[in-house]
This record gives sequence, C-alpha cells and structure tokens, in this order.
Amino acid sequence: MLARLLTEEGYAVTAARDGQEGLHQGLVGDWDVLVVDRGLPGVEGVDLVTRLRRKGVAAPVLLLTARGTVADRVEGLDAGAQDYLVKPFDVDELLARLRAMLRPPASLAEELPVGARRFVVGEHRVVGPGEDVLLSTREAALLEVLARRPTRVFTRDELLDTAFTRADTLGAVDTYVYYLRRKLGRAVVETVHGVGYRLGSS
Repeated sequence: MLARLLTEEGYAVTAARDGQEGLHQGLVGDWDVLVVDRGLPGVEGVDLVTRLRRKGVAAPVLLLTARGTVADRVEGLDAGAQDYLVKPFDVDELLARLRAMLRPPASLAEELPVGARRFVVGEHRVVGPGEDVLLSTREAALLEVLARRPTRVFTRDELLDTAFTRADTLGAVDTYVYYLRRKLGRAVVETVHGVGYRLGSS
C-alpha cells in the first residue's frame, strides 16, 4: 500500500519484503530516504538501521512502528533514525514528514519567481504575498519545470516527459495544470492555444 501511495506521489520506490532484503537494498542502492518498519521479519527494523549506519549508509530514515513508548522512540532515534511515526498514522502526515526529511537546509533552498510569489524548490511550497501554499510532489514538479524557463512554451508531451512518470498519460498534464490553478490562481499557468503551457503572471 505504501509503495503504491508513494509511487502515485511521484517517488521512485523500491520495496523490500523483509529485513534481510532491506539490508541488501540499503547497502547496494543510493537512496534519498529510507522508510523502515520496525517489525520486519528476518532483521528487525532498529537492528537494520544500526547495521546500515555502521556500514556508512547516511540516507535519512523514517521508522514506522506499532510501539509508541518513549523508550521505543529513543531506541529508534539512537540507532540512527531521523524520525519515528507510530501506527496507525495519517497518510498526509507521512508524506509531510518525508518532505521535511528531503528538504534542503534553509540556506541551500533554491527559490524560483512565480509572478509576485516564490516557489521554494525542494519544499513543495509557494511563499508570499499571502499565505504559503503547499503543493503535492507532482504539482511541484510541474511548477518547477515551468518556473525554470518562464518564457518558454512547453508542449504537453514535453511536460509529460520532464515532470511526470512513464506511467502517466497526457491527461495528467491537464489535470495537474488544473490543480495548480486551483491552488495558486488561474493566471499561474498560461495556455498557449495550439501549442501548450507556460508560466503565467500569478
């Protein structure tokens, strides 16, 4: 379920069914973030994180667990996890915690102009004037492509290739343009009839 959810959010996901496979994948892959269930068969989650840290794997770790005592949380964090989420959890909270773990330090956060506002790359956030607006992974990917080349008109095929996954169709481009306009105003994306889309003035 989590693998499907994260894939739909635009993440490239590799799933491991047990701790031994997770240990192997953790050692041979190059990961942005690791989501580790504490109750894994084969190699328990905290032990898995400890072994990865001893081998020099530095990717941030989010531990999932049904055990929520202070002692359990301390043990997981001391083993090298950056965050700890107790089951049952809300999916939106899981996604927000992953975004926070992947967020670059504030001093390194890149900002792109979007009309009178700014898109903070890596944070999925559009800031001022007014309230900050949080975007989904795909909304952020689409806005980033448009904002990096604000005068260029992109065809739907180009946007599909650069901001979406191979499993998506052209209809996804129109859908997420609609989502961006709903969150940021119609003028944020300009339609160039017969060609495609470009960044608007909102």
